[in-house]
Amino acid sequence: RTLRDFSPADRLAEMDFEFALSNPSATVADLAHLLERHLPPGDPLAAYPARLANPLLAGQRLHGFLTGSIDAVLRDGDGAAARFVVVDYKTNWLAPADEPLTIGHYTRAAMAEAMMASHYPLQALLYSVALHRFLATRWRPYEPERHLGGVAYLFVRGMAGEHTPQPDGHPLGVFTWKPSADLVLATSALLAGEETPS
Repeated sequence: RTLRDFSPADRLAEMDFEFALSNPSATVADLAHLLERHLPPGDPLAAYPARLANPLLAGQRLHGFLTGSIDAVLRDGDGAAARFVVVDYKTNWLAPADEPLTIGHYTRAAMAEAMMASHYPLQALLYSVALHRFLATRWRPYEPERHLGGVAYLFVRGMAGEHTPQPDGHPLGVFTWKPSADLVLATSALLAGEETPS
């Protein structure tokens, strides 16, 4: 689907959120461990947990309040079958310095590398937690496995409309990722200081 396929009723722009990080012992290393445990080997971001576990990051404690704004949340489908997708717009320049930029630079592999280099998977996971908590209070009946539709990172310099090439079935410039509901719930529980689901 294209962005214009979503009516205003199915699109929430600039979804602001704020929640407490209530687990005084939680660290970035704990998030890296959750990602490592929940991402299957074939996941396009499977290499990310090792980067997040970098000693310069791993010991940082997660405390205080987390505030942010999700560029958009899209509702795909109606009623019990609806899925909610986090959307974030990125303007990263993915061409080497000595090459002119083309949409061909925005392959899924290149976008995955850019995602990991900029720690966008962590952002995406935290946005998914914010959406999960929002839906848990606003959508009835809410089933995370059904209603969490993943994330779409739109690298706008690589998007060329409805005729954008789709090598391997993935449109250039559009990076989609679906962290499992179990990963989102476990992350939410970790940040809240609750018992982490297995």
